[in-house]
Amino acid sequence: MEKEFKFNFEVIDGFEKLQEEDQKLFNTAMDARRKAYAPYSNFLVGCAILLENGEIISGNNQENAAYPSGLCAERTAIFWASANFPNVGIKKLFVIGAPKDAVSFIAIPPCGACRQAILEYESRQNTDVEISFASLEGDIIKTKSIRNLLPFSFDSSML
Repeated sequence: MEKEFKFNFEVIDGFEKLQEEDQKLFNTAMDARRKAYAPYSNFLVGCAILLENGEIISGNNQENAAYPSGLCAERTAIFWASANFPNVGIKKLFVIGAPKDAVSFIAIPPCGACRQAILEYESRQNTDVEISFASLEGDIIKTKSIRNLLPFSFDSSML
């Protein structure tokens, strides 16, 4: 029997249509992207996380010559937030990625490993994390939970 999977997401066509809080996350992620260390792939990714206490944490991808020993922007930010604010939930995550010299590029979602890490925190805090990913021009895709991007997820309830 074949079944179909559907989920809701929002497409926002332009930075200026974002709420002020989301504009701040976009700008923080864009700034973090510029500081990424990606000499091997030349693919720069920045991430901004809004915590429940109002703090905004940023991260970027960090590569290593001993590929794949580096770390994605999303996990860099999530792990730093968890280490420094262990009992504060994550409300929103915003990510922007593109080749180093790109002027224009499509919205890039979190990779599979990052989706799994985000799922761990959603499960841990027992609340959804709003996920947004944007193009360099400011076209944004937003969804209310990582489970929408990871429909057949594996979490601690399966252990």
